[in-house]
Amino acid sequence: MVNNFSRSTSFNRRALNVESPRFLSIATPRALNVLSPKPLGFTSPRVYYRLGCVSRLFPVLILIGALISFIIVLGGGYMYVLPSLSQAFLGYGVLKFDDSSNICDVFDGSWVVDDGYPLYNASECPFAEQGFNCLGNGRKDKDYLKWRWKPKYCDIPRFNVHNILETFRDKRIVFVGDSMSRTQWESLICLLMTGVEDKKSVYEVNGNKITKRIRFLGVHFSSFNFTVEFFRSVFLVQHGWMSRHAPKRVRSTLKLDKLDDVSNEWINADVLIFNTGQWWVPGKLFETGCYFQVGNSIKLGMSIPAAFRMALGTWASWIENTIDTNRTLVFFRTFEPSHWSEKSRRFCNVTQNPLSETEGRDQSILSETTFEVIKNMTVPITVLQVTSMLAFRRDAHVGRWSDNPSVPDCSHWCLPGVPDVWNEIFLSYLLGYYGLPAVNGDELDEQA
Repeated sequence: MVNNFSRSTSFNRRALNVESPRFLSIATPRALNVLSPKPLGFTSPRVYYRLGCVSRLFPVLILIGALISFIIVLGGGYMYVLPSLSQAFLGYGVLKFDDSSNICDVFDGSWVVDDGYPLYNASECPFAEQGFNCLGNGRKDKDYLKWRWKPKYCDIPRFNVHNILETFRDKRIVFVGDSMSRTQWESLICLLMTGVEDKKSVYEVNGNKITKRIRFLGVHFSSFNFTVEFFRSVFLVQHGWMSRHAPKRVRSTLKLDKLDDVSNEWINADVLIFNTGQWWVPGKLFETGCYFQVGNSIKLGMSIPAAFRMALGTWASWIENTIDTNRTLVFFRTFEPSHWSEKSRRFCNVTQNPLSETEGRDQSILSETTFEVIKNMTVPITVLQVTSMLAFRRDAHVGRWSDNPSVPDCSHWCLPGVPDVWNEIFLSYLLGYYGLPAVNGDELDEQA
């Protein structure tokens, strides 16, 4: 029997259709039923008056009904007649703010068991960080590997890795953010390597090993001439050390009005995927002596949510003024909830299966702020709303199965694992944008 854990609705957002045109399912408009009045057995002036009103309104109602039907049919025809164009703007169901469609929200769904997972073996992927390889680090149960995300009203298509490799040919894919971004970066590389025959043709451009300390990592797929890069920028804005003349408790500041000093390296990418959030907590900021700065003024009393909003505003302005969104696709992934047993982050209870309730972790002020900032931007940004879907996945964290088992981890995710789902959604969007099928012909026939 298939188990599933449904998400609770925490965001009242409109979203788009995740299916390809072949699987597109648009509800047939219901016919307008015009009921004629029943025969009357008496004829009072009041009855004649009502009949007169109905007879005068009847042509108007018919005209309105015909107009509504025409609009619905025209909209449906657009989806079928111009599938590639609709994919390019609707993005296979990934949430976008500039669309009013409410066909299918890819992020409103449940986790279901699927024996087709996992999609790769982390021990066979040289770019999977040892600290995230839970099976390789001794985890015995494998149930956490068998869960697939299933939207309520559509499906995330299983991708054809060879189509993806061809889509990426001669391109530059850039991830920017914290260690969660690095995890997605590693996941994508491992997914892509399953379609590469000569594994030695894939290499880190500087010969570096994959570690959390390196500011830049880039993996080149020489057979297809593309790179998948990661830039470590945990706050997206500049972090700087203070001089000795600063207030005693201030050791460093985040310059909320200045983007990270490596941002120039991001400009010429074909695809940009951003995230931030894990470091926007007191333990990473105030408790380490890090406060906020705007211009030359240190804002000792500024709250973290207010600072996060300002930093994201700085990022948004930089995107609008610097990135050519006609050439570069821009994504932003929302906050990833952790599952610590208490706020001190000392106790990490990893379960064997997903939770049946979100326990309030499907709501995040950082995710809400992300939506509010992006919806007011003047250029198209695609938001990957992962917060709610991850709230159930207490089972998928690294826990004590890392390269340092003495330090539990209920923040990061095992590989393979949920970051692969982020990439499945992300890749489905890209294939739709570039007008390629997500799966090959045989798989299409099986799903039809």
